[in-house]
Amino acid sequence: MFSVCFQSCRMAHQQNGLFLQSLLKAFSVLIFHILLKDVCHGQPQLIGPSQVLVARAGDDVILPCHLEPASDVSAKTLEWTRSSLEPRFVYVSRGGQEIEILKNPSFKGRTSLFVDELKYGNISLKISKVKFDDIGTYTCYIPELKKEAFVKLVVASDAATSPVISLSGIDKNRGGVVLQCESSGWYPEPELLWLDGEGNLLSAGPTETLRGPDDLYTVSSRVTVEKRHSNNITCRLQQRNTNQSRETHIHVPEDFFEIPSSSPSLIIGLVVSLALCIMLLILSAVVLLLRKRKHMMKTNRRAKDQTDSGDVQVPLRKTERELLNTSNSSTKTKKQTSCLSGNISQAQEEKQKMDSEMERLRNELDSTKQQLSGNISQAQEEKQKMKRPRNELDSTKQQLQQEKQAAENLKKQLGEKTREMIKSEIEKNEFIQKLTQTLLTLDSKLSESISQQTESEKKSEINNQLQEVKQTSEKLKNQLENKNPEIIVSENEKDEIFQTLMKTFPTLESKLSGNKSQAQEDKQKMERLRNELDSTKQQLSGNISQAQEEKQKMERLRNELDSTKQQLSGNISQAQEEKQKMERLNTELDSTKQQKGDIILEEVNGHGHYICLRNTSSEDKMMTGWELKLIKDRELFTYKFQENFTLKAGEGLTLHRFSSTRRPYPDNTHLTWKDMSIWNSEDKVKISLISNTGEEHRLQ
Repeated sequence: MFSVCFQSCRMAHQQNGLFLQSLLKAFSVLIFHILLKDVCHGQPQLIGPSQVLVARAGDDVILPCHLEPASDVSAKTLEWTRSSLEPRFVYVSRGGQEIEILKNPSFKGRTSLFVDELKYGNISLKISKVKFDDIGTYTCYIPELKKEAFVKLVVASDAATSPVISLSGIDKNRGGVVLQCESSGWYPEPELLWLDGEGNLLSAGPTETLRGPDDLYTVSSRVTVEKRHSNNITCRLQQRNTNQSRETHIHVPEDFFEIPSSSPSLIIGLVVSLALCIMLLILSAVVLLLRKRKHMMKTNRRAKDQTDSGDVQVPLRKTERELLNTSNSSTKTKKQTSCLSGNISQAQEEKQKMDSEMERLRNELDSTKQQLSGNISQAQEEKQKMKRPRNELDSTKQQLQQEKQAAENLKKQLGEKTREMIKSEIEKNEFIQKLTQTLLTLDSKLSESISQQTESEKKSEINNQLQEVKQTSEKLKNQLENKNPEIIVSENEKDEIFQTLMKTFPTLESKLSGNKSQAQEDKQKMERLRNELDSTKQQLSGNISQAQEEKQKMERLRNELDSTKQQLSGNISQAQEEKQKMERLNTELDSTKQQKGDIILEEVNGHGHYICLRNTSSEDKMMTGWELKLIKDRELFTYKFQENFTLKAGEGLTLHRFSSTRRPYPDNTHLTWKDMSIWNSEDKVKISLISNTGEEHRLQ
């Protein structure tokens, strides 16, 4: 029996241990999941698109950006910026309210967030009526979490026309046909390619690009097609970022291909050689005639020696016939010589014409040279004239910047003054509230203490008097009870008792009168305290009225500050408009420059993390010996490209600081610049590219 109980207890203990182990395992798994959830929730990430966004001009576009895992961001500060802008803010909201004063003027009324989606972590930005100037890389940023995401936007035109191929001329030297291809309504700038029937690239001349007032590009190019190529030719225009392309095919008939025409010197040589051949023929004919005449003379002499007349007549007839033949041949040769002389005269006339044309061409060349020299001098004068307004623009730009800095300083001073005034007002209000509360508490405490003191003192005194009377009466009773009831109380003792009682009553009366006098004194003290409280209340009311007057003054100052802020915002907007005008003038001035590099500056990070370049030409650029020069606050930083470094056609290059880990353009070639300076959006940074020939291209 005992063993059975022991086994059952052991089994129950084992079952309890297994249950505890399973419970501990489940509890540990639950704790692990909770910790994992906390860790995941503790590291939120901003997620943006992995590809470039393409939008058509005039349409609405949404730049996606959301927080993962999803959390409420409606009470946080949200920023959308673009580093190439000044100011760089596209949209700013704090606590669910948009701050319009920080927004770039070009985006006013065109950007918005999905307010209902903020509680789910959706921070996507909507841009209405997209323009070509909206191209760039946008940054979605939450300052409290220090998280950011990048979105690249490309705006394309849908007004691009199909290319038109036309016959521009005929290349007589090469025996080929010159074709021209033209297309308009493109944005961004497209790439133009010539292809033969097999899809091979043809070497063409430089592409001519014109940008119209509507910011759309018109592109044209020429190519010389020889007969050795296939007669099917294709002109193709394409954009890499937008995947948009247009192409046109043409078939060139074989009749258009000509044999190269002879040059004037070759014609003259042929004419001279022909004339020499004719002269040789004439000389040979004359020699033959002379020989025939000699032969005829010999035959005549022989005929004279003969006697027979018949025999004489026959050779005479023969000689006559031969003479006739020779005369005919001579007439023929004369005709040939006359024809040859006519041809020679024609050749000489053609030569004179060619000489006159050569002289005329020389004169035209001289006149064109003179015109070109005049145009060059005019261009130099215009360049000097353009430099003058450029200097004036620089001076006005500096003045505007100084005014802007002064306005910003005033704005900061006004903000500090407003903060100080608000703080002082808050402190005054708090002090007044504290004083009123303390006065009320003092008044209530004093009234309570007075009432409590008077009532308690009266009660205590009456109770004490009653207790004393009771004690004396009890003592007397005890004395009477302790005496023998058989003994009769004498009258003397009664008198003594009465006397003692009479003695106690005046003492009680004196005590009561003393208590009354003390109560009156306390009452007078309380009245004095009340009077003092009334005076302090009057002083406090005066202070409150003064505080209210100061509050009104503060409100007036606030209104004045608001008006000055509005004026400053108007001045800032005017300064920004003038700055935009200056920038447009600068762009126009830069467009007037003849020389432009193929490598352009695509983006400069506002926090000094990276610089992005792009090769816009259709050829690879060997950049051995090239240098990138960066000037910040008159301090020079130089980066020299390594040997055999090539930037391919249409590709980009990103230069990073040594400590930077950002990669906004993953498709670009990435290089590290150890000595790159750190700058902010407010710093003045100048960037220029110097080729291996010493040619400098100003990028920024």
